[in-house]
Amino acid sequence: MQKILAVSWDRFHADTRTLAQRLAAIGGFSAIAAVTRGGLIPAGVVARELGIRVIDTICVASYHEETTRGEIAVLKSLSEELLARPAPEVLIVDDLVDTGATAKIVRALLPGAHFATVYAKSEGLPQVDTYVHEVAQETWIYFPWDTALSFQEPISARRKG
Repeated sequence: MQKILAVSWDRFHADTRTLAQRLAAIGGFSAIAAVTRGGLIPAGVVARELGIRVIDTICVASYHEETTRGEIAVLKSLSEELLARPAPEVLIVDDLVDTGATAKIVRALLPGAHFATVYAKSEGLPQVDTYVHEVAQETWIYFPWDTALSFQEPISARRKG
């Protein structure tokens, strides 16, 4: 049975700042590789909190039409400048590790880099070095950019129709 976790902007920001605090305790990072699209926002928050100015992106598509998992494709790779940095100084940031398939591809490009996510599901957990929350594998996470506030009719009004 699939579970749903809806994450608000406030919660996501707080969780991402918690991630940054854990990463600050490790230290030594000089650049971030944000896994797009989901890693863009946490990478920005982490970069701000840790004082990191060098941010690159790697675009790996594994979901198509937002909810259907398909073949994994690297749509944009990392810059030569980032790849030339000492791996332990590079921080890979994503919003979520699910099965770990995307993380394996990124890790292959940056062996020795530190992989951090805000949320981690059990299958992908072995690919992550630092995370904030472990989530059950059968949970579908709706991030703040996936949802919008809208009026919800009261239950009593729905029963009348």
